[in-house]
Amino acid sequence: MDITIRASFLPHEDADLSVAFYRDALGFEVRESRGDGITVGPAGQKDTSIVLQPPGAAHGVTDAERRTIAEMMAKGTYAAIEMATADLDAAFARLRAGGAEVVHGPVEQPDGGRACAVRDPAGNLIRIREQP
Repeated sequence: MDITIRASFLPHEDADLSVAFYRDALGFEVRESRGDGITVGPAGQKDTSIVLQPPGAAHGVTDAERRTIAEMMAKGTYAAIEMATADLDAAFARLRAGGAEVVHGPVEQPDGGRACAVRDPAGNLIRIREQP
């Protein structure tokens, strides 16, 4: 079987702040903007995207569930994504200069690799691993 990841979905509370973060701090391109979400992705990787959408945008989500999602987003425990880069120090410097909330800077991982972690404007955890 040949399966790839086409898109991941992350919530946002403020479309303008989220677009600015993914475009300016991460260097992603904005690919599509519709009422139910904004699609962004790394330049040169047309087959991989992140869809930023309002929390609880899926049909069938109750008001109580939306409140739970909002509480988890406020704590930064609702959503996460892991990315990879060949130059972790440069990526971290760009994120830090872009005002990202730093969880931790580049550190050695138990498996021998290095990673850093930041939060986007909605509180989503973004972990970036160095991948030579």
